[in-house]
Amino acid sequence: GLLADADQERFDRLRTVEIKHGRISMLAILGHLVTTAGVRLPGAYDLAGDQFADVPTGLAAFGKLPAAGVAQIVGFIGLIELGFAQIKDELEADCEARMDSAGWDAAKKDSKRAIELNNGRAAQMGILALMVHEKLDNNPYIINSLIGAPVDFNAGF
Repeated sequence: GLLADADQERFDRLRTVEIKHGRISMLAILGHLVTTAGVRLPGAYDLAGDQFADVPTGLAAFGKLPAAGVAQIVGFIGLIELGFAQIKDELEADCEARMDSAGWDAAKKDSKRAIELNNGRAAQMGILALMVHEKLDNNPYIINSLIGAPVDFNAGF
Protein backbone atom coordinates (compact mmCIF):
# COMPACT_ATOMS: atom_id res chain seq x y z
CA GLY A 1 0.00 0.00 0.00
CA LEU A 2 0.85 3.67 -0.02
CA LEU A 3 2.18 3.64 3.52
CA ALA A 4 3.55 0.09 3.72
CA ASP A 5 7.12 1.29 4.31
CA ALA A 6 6.24 4.63 5.90
CA ASP A 7 7.20 5.82 9.33
CA GLN A 8 5.23 8.13 11.62
CA GLU A 9 6.89 11.22 10.11
CA ARG A 10 5.70 10.27 6.62
CA PHE A 11 2.17 9.59 7.88
CA ASP A 12 2.08 12.94 9.70
CA ARG A 13 3.23 14.76 6.54
CA LEU A 14 0.53 13.10 4.43
CA ARG A 15 -2.11 13.90 7.06
CA THR A 16 -1.02 17.56 7.11
CA VAL A 17 -1.29 17.73 3.34
CA GLU A 18 -4.70 16.02 3.42
CA ILE A 19 -6.03 18.53 5.96
CA LYS A 20 -4.65 21.46 3.95
CA HIS A 21 -6.19 20.21 0.71
CA GLY A 22 -9.47 19.62 2.53
CA ARG A 23 -9.53 23.19 3.82
CA ILE A 24 -8.73 24.56 0.37
CA SER A 25 -11.48 22.40 -1.12
CA MET A 26 -14.02 23.61 1.43
CA LEU A 27 -13.17 27.20 0.43
CA ALA A 28 -13.36 26.25 -3.25
CA ILE A 29 -16.87 24.82 -2.80
CA LEU A 30 -17.95 27.96 -0.97
CA GLY A 31 -16.46 30.16 -3.69
CA HIS A 32 -18.15 28.15 -6.41
CA LEU A 33 -21.54 28.43 -4.73
CA VAL A 34 -21.18 32.14 -3.98
CA THR A 35 -20.06 33.11 -7.50
CA THR A 36 -22.71 30.90 -9.10
CA ALA A 37 -25.26 32.82 -7.02
CA GLY A 38 -24.00 35.97 -8.80
CA VAL A 39 -21.95 37.54 -6.03
CA ARG A 40 -18.85 39.29 -7.37
CA LEU A 41 -16.31 41.75 -6.03
CA PRO A 42 -17.05 45.32 -7.10
CA GLY A 43 -14.81 47.17 -9.52
CA ALA A 44 -12.11 46.24 -12.00
CA TYR A 45 -9.51 43.50 -11.75
CA ASP A 46 -6.99 45.17 -14.07
CA LEU A 47 -5.93 48.60 -15.28
CA ALA A 48 -7.84 48.14 -18.55
CA GLY A 49 -11.07 48.34 -16.54
CA ASP A 50 -12.23 44.74 -16.96
CA GLN A 51 -14.85 44.13 -14.30
CA PHE A 52 -15.08 41.26 -11.81
CA ALA A 53 -18.77 41.07 -12.72
CA ASP A 54 -17.77 39.96 -16.24
CA VAL A 55 -15.76 36.95 -15.05
CA PRO A 56 -17.65 33.66 -15.38
CA THR A 57 -17.88 31.09 -12.61
CA GLY A 58 -15.79 27.96 -12.22
CA LEU A 59 -13.06 26.84 -14.56
CA ALA A 60 -14.33 29.21 -17.26
CA ALA A 61 -12.83 32.06 -15.23
CA PHE A 62 -9.34 30.93 -16.20
CA GLY A 63 -10.20 31.49 -19.86
CA LYS A 64 -11.30 35.06 -19.17
CA LEU A 65 -8.37 36.16 -17.00
CA PRO A 66 -5.07 37.10 -18.65
CA ALA A 67 -2.17 34.67 -18.15
CA ALA A 68 -0.30 37.25 -16.06
CA GLY A 69 -3.33 37.50 -13.75
CA VAL A 70 -3.45 33.74 -13.27
CA ALA A 71 0.32 33.78 -12.59
CA GLN A 72 -0.24 36.48 -9.94
CA ILE A 73 -2.90 34.34 -8.27
CA VAL A 74 -0.60 31.31 -8.23
CA GLY A 75 2.27 33.44 -6.90
CA PHE A 76 0.06 34.89 -4.16
CA ILE A 77 -1.01 31.40 -3.10
CA GLY A 78 2.68 30.44 -2.95
CA LEU A 79 3.41 33.42 -0.71
CA ILE A 80 0.55 32.45 1.58
CA GLU A 81 1.98 28.93 1.77
CA LEU A 82 5.43 30.25 2.66
CA GLY A 83 3.98 32.59 5.29
CA PHE A 84 1.90 29.81 6.81
CA ALA A 85 4.97 27.57 7.05
CA GLN A 86 6.68 30.26 9.11
CA ILE A 87 3.91 30.50 11.72
CA LYS A 88 2.43 26.97 11.60
CA ASP A 89 3.66 25.91 15.04
CA GLU A 90 2.49 29.17 16.61
CA LEU A 91 -0.98 28.80 15.05
CA GLU A 92 -1.30 25.20 16.19
CA ALA A 93 -0.32 26.15 19.73
CA ASP A 94 -2.86 29.00 19.70
CA CYS A 95 -5.60 26.64 18.49
CA GLU A 96 -4.74 24.14 21.23
CA ALA A 97 -4.87 26.91 23.83
CA ARG A 98 -8.27 28.09 22.58
CA MET A 99 -9.68 24.57 22.68
CA ASP A 100 -8.33 24.13 26.20
CA SER A 101 -9.79 27.47 27.33
CA ALA A 102 -13.15 26.40 25.91
CA GLY A 103 -13.00 23.37 28.20
CA TRP A 104 -12.68 20.76 25.46
CA ASP A 105 -11.33 17.41 26.58
CA ALA A 106 -9.19 15.14 24.41
CA ALA A 107 -12.21 13.24 23.11
CA LYS A 108 -13.97 16.40 21.93
CA LYS A 109 -10.79 17.68 20.27
CA ASP A 110 -10.36 14.37 18.46
CA SER A 111 -14.00 14.45 17.40
CA LYS A 112 -13.68 17.96 15.96
CA ARG A 113 -10.47 17.00 14.14
CA ALA A 114 -12.20 13.95 12.64
CA ILE A 115 -15.15 16.09 11.55
CA GLU A 116 -12.82 18.55 9.84
CA LEU A 117 -10.93 15.73 8.13
CA ASN A 118 -14.12 14.10 6.86
CA ASN A 119 -15.65 17.40 5.72
CA GLY A 120 -12.40 18.14 3.87
CA ARG A 121 -12.50 14.74 2.17
CA ALA A 122 -16.09 15.34 1.10
CA ALA A 123 -15.20 18.81 -0.19
CA GLN A 124 -12.31 17.41 -2.22
CA MET A 125 -14.68 14.99 -3.94
CA GLY A 126 -17.31 17.71 -4.28
CA ILE A 127 -15.10 20.29 -6.00
CA LEU A 128 -13.71 17.57 -8.27
CA ALA A 129 -17.26 16.59 -9.24
CA LEU A 130 -18.18 20.23 -9.93
CA MET A 131 -15.14 20.64 -12.19
CA VAL A 132 -15.78 17.38 -14.06
CA HIS A 133 -19.45 18.15 -14.67
CA GLU A 134 -18.61 21.70 -15.73
CA LYS A 135 -16.25 20.32 -18.37
CA LEU A 136 -18.60 17.54 -19.47
CA ASP A 137 -21.75 19.51 -20.14
CA ASN A 138 -21.39 22.91 -18.39
CA ASN A 139 -23.81 21.72 -15.71
CA PRO A 140 -21.87 21.30 -12.47
CA TYR A 141 -25.03 21.31 -10.37
CA ILE A 142 -26.46 18.24 -12.08
CA ILE A 143 -28.30 17.18 -8.94
CA ASN A 144 -30.44 20.31 -9.25
CA SER A 145 -31.43 19.27 -12.76
CA LEU A 146 -32.36 15.81 -11.53
CA ILE A 147 -34.74 17.22 -8.92
CA GLY A 148 -36.29 19.70 -11.35
CA ALA A 149 -34.54 22.91 -10.25
CA PRO A 150 -31.76 23.43 -12.82
CA VAL A 151 -29.12 26.12 -12.31
CA ASP A 152 -28.51 28.40 -15.31
CA PHE A 153 -24.74 28.06 -14.96
CA ASN A 154 -22.65 30.84 -16.51
CA ALA A 155 -25.61 32.19 -18.40
CA GLY A 156 -24.69 35.41 -20.17
CA PHE A 157 -20.96 34.75 -20.30
